[in-house]
Amino acid sequence: TTLAMIIAAELSAPLRISSGPAIQHAGDLAAILSGLTEGEVFFLDEIHRFTKAQQDALLPGVENRQVVLVAATTENPSFSVIAPLLSRSMLVTLVPLTDGDIADVLASAVADERGLAGAYRLDDDASEHLVRLAGGDARRALTFLEAAAGVTEDAVAPGAPRPDVLPI
Repeated sequence: TTLAMIIAAELSAPLRISSGPAIQHAGDLAAILSGLTEGEVFFLDEIHRFTKAQQDALLPGVENRQVVLVAATTENPSFSVIAPLLSRSMLVTLVPLTDGDIADVLASAVADERGLAGAYRLDDDASEHLVRLAGGDARRALTFLEAAAGVTEDAVAPGAPRPDVLPI
């Protein structure tokens, strides 16, 4: 979704987001496609759930450049996406972040105003623990960090000083 948002922003184009499970019938997809504006970015999550016929329905809009299709799948696209769509696509494989990348994300989230704004400190052991739990996924690391901050907030008695180190 983030890549689709970046592409839409760079193209100054509107973005529509949908997912395979949300589209049950070919008519649902046809309705969405007919409602797309010229040059719109269409993010389709879980394209592997689409039938061959549903994927075929995407081809005209992709071929005539009416729509910029950004699709995501957890499956091997060579087996789950039809060849005509693959041949008109750029395949981007996302890989897990390194432990160092995750540690940097956590450090930024602790310090940044959009995160914990320096209200807490994350000691080295806690950071390493969150990095291990995250398994290369920044969203997971941030979710754990947010949970630790929330638990700390909930544990502080009203009027008591808040600890500056997260209890992870």
